[in-house]
Amino acid sequence: MKKTFANPYVLLTLTVLFWSGNMVIGRGLREAVPPMALAFWRWMIAFLLVLPFALPHLRSQWPLLKKNWVAMVALGILGVGCYNTFAYIALQYTTATSATLLNSFTPIATIALAVAFLGKRLGRLESIGIALSLVGVVTIVSQGSLSTLLGLTLNHGDLWMLLAILSWGLYTVGLQWRPQGVDPMLMLAAFTLIGLMPLIPAYIWEIGSGRSIDLTPTSFLAIIYTGVFPGFLGYVFYNAAVATVGPSRGSQFIHLMPVFTTILAVIFLGERPQWYHFAGIALVFAGIVLATRKPGH
Repeated sequence: MKKTFANPYVLLTLTVLFWSGNMVIGRGLREAVPPMALAFWRWMIAFLLVLPFALPHLRSQWPLLKKNWVAMVALGILGVGCYNTFAYIALQYTTATSATLLNSFTPIATIALAVAFLGKRLGRLESIGIALSLVGVVTIVSQGSLSTLLGLTLNHGDLWMLLAILSWGLYTVGLQWRPQGVDPMLMLAAFTLIGLMPLIPAYIWEIGSGRSIDLTPTSFLAIIYTGVFPGFLGYVFYNAAVATVGPSRGSQFIHLMPVFTTILAVIFLGERPQWYHFAGIALVFAGIVLATRKPGH
């Protein structure tokens, strides 16, 4: 079991499963839990969870954090402060189809940034796999209909989603410059604390504008979920996996989000899968297998 959870691809798969649940919650509870409130409490819960694991390393590793403060601030703001906050704002305005389709371009944006900043070169199988997964995602979100795909237009929420994608791509590539030798839990705590700083005034502004949480057992449990699974465990798993497989392969697993979202909709919303769901899921998995396949295997 320990060896299984040390596998970076298992960690990436679980991460995307957690994040898919996060997107479902962001859409389903958008009236009960405003975006800034959800972002703030998600990361406050994650910070409280990681703090006991981080504190024992703080004194000995503080010089490393201080020396690399520019990278730490940038990564904390991009990965914690921006991505999920922008996505929650986007889900207030855009449709689920548009948000899922736009989010599927995260691996493409990440790879483009990796090529620009890291000199990354794609192999033939990796390129084919990425294209195949993208076709699978488009098949799912367009419901297998060209007219549905062509009918999608950008609105105010879609632009927020594009900003979320850009911030996550920069965060994923930027992990290459995180300080080496810092305990992962301490690093996550630092990222979270930094990301919370801009969220605090944004949350206060949201309350002042008249929006507050409609606290019910459902909304309470949903907020707890976002803090424990996509917030805490998701980032621990993602950071560890990207450190092993690199940003290009790691971001490829974002293509699993429409797959898991479809499955979660069947389980929790009673939706019935259609042919295009199965076709898209098959294409996504085939693409990931090709994109993560080592040369000569």
